[in-house]
Amino acid sequence: MCVDAHSPVPSGLTRRGVLAGAAALAGTVAAAGAAAAAVPGSPGAAGGAGGSGGARPRTGDLVVRGGTLLDPATGHVTEDAVVVIRAGVVTAAGRTGSVRVPAGVPVLEADGHWVLPGLTDAHIHLSTTAEARAALRHGVTSARSGSTSFYQDIAIRELARHSPELAPRLRAAGVFVTPLPGDTLLADPDLTPLARARDGVRSAEALRRMVDVNAARGADVIKTRVNERAGLPDQDPLAQVYTHEQLAEIVAAARRHGKGVLCHSYSEKGCHDAVTAGIRSLEHGVFAGERTLREMRRRDTYFTPTLTAIAGLAESADPVLAERGRTFLPVLQRAVRAAHELGVPLAAGTDSSGGTVDPVGREVELMHAAGLPALDALRTATTGAARLLGLDGTAGRLARGYAGDAVLLAGDPLADLSLLKTPVRVIRAGIPL
Repeated sequence: MCVDAHSPVPSGLTRRGVLAGAAALAGTVAAAGAAAAAVPGSPGAAGGAGGSGGARPRTGDLVVRGGTLLDPATGHVTEDAVVVIRAGVVTAAGRTGSVRVPAGVPVLEADGHWVLPGLTDAHIHLSTTAEARAALRHGVTSARSGSTSFYQDIAIRELARHSPELAPRLRAAGVFVTPLPGDTLLADPDLTPLARARDGVRSAEALRRMVDVNAARGADVIKTRVNERAGLPDQDPLAQVYTHEQLAEIVAAARRHGKGVLCHSYSEKGCHDAVTAGIRSLEHGVFAGERTLREMRRRDTYFTPTLTAIAGLAESADPVLAERGRTFLPVLQRAVRAAHELGVPLAAGTDSSGGTVDPVGREVELMHAAGLPALDALRTATTGAARLLGLDGTAGRLARGYAGDAVLLAGDPLADLSLLKTPVRVIRAGIPL
């Protein structure tokens, strides 16, 4: 079967219908708005993947006063601090007395609490508004999707743009570029021709088509895989499903749209093939060896190990999965420690899915347990993850010009990283939740 890679991917009504369906599946209160956002020139037009168009987002004015402010970028601690947020953006931050507090702005007293920027989960599957709200409760104010079955993450992203108190700021991945997408192909009229392929989505034309359709639907990044899944007992996570050449085809197609690729991986050969094919970040990467890690450092390829997900396998009632978890976790911890020592950039991601949202604070704890100093572990869910998402001027710090996203903690996270799992208060775009 051959797919004409040069035929245009339709938009217009098809795009509107697809995104309206995604919004309905996600359960967003803005299903109609998401459909309208697909139509250029409409009141809620998104204007493509990168902008919120004419929709005016709801943001807040707030002063957070009296807490202990921690800047992950520098490690600097400011006691009795003040953070001023206007229209959802930090306009000033510093010690009380050095920052002018504008009159008439609501004040949130933070005495006895530590104040940190909102956290980032660099690998999470958000398919519903309930999951988006659960992520916010865990302090996740920015995130990157690990893909959804039918573009629900794109609908969640649009919800977050105009109602930030309902969802984290999101980089959406759309649908998974995988050899056997299953019913996902039937959900999108521009993907249904691929269902005729006897060997699945493996030809260069089919791979390009999946990337092109994702881009047409508004995906910010592209998600693919090199190995089978560890979370399914009948699959071998060391079995390779795409060759280096196929991965390079996916990366090249994504780059034509200005998008990076995140790649599900386990085996050393698979990891190395993915990295040398040009992916932006390696996901899971349990058996990534020194050769691959050095290549990652040279290329500035990120490592998102999802330690939380691998540790969770050990708690499975299925004996095959439990054994995998017990075997894989120490191997992955060694890989994370080696990556940090070599200077490979690391990002925290929980790989949460299926209605259960794990706190990204647990991932930070596991980064620390793998050998990262507490501040470096914290950076994987703040400044480091923000850079991976292209948000290094927006998220990860509470400084002038950054987003007014914050978490209040009951104590010093550098002394007790477990505090990150249970924020006392979360602020999104200047709106206390």
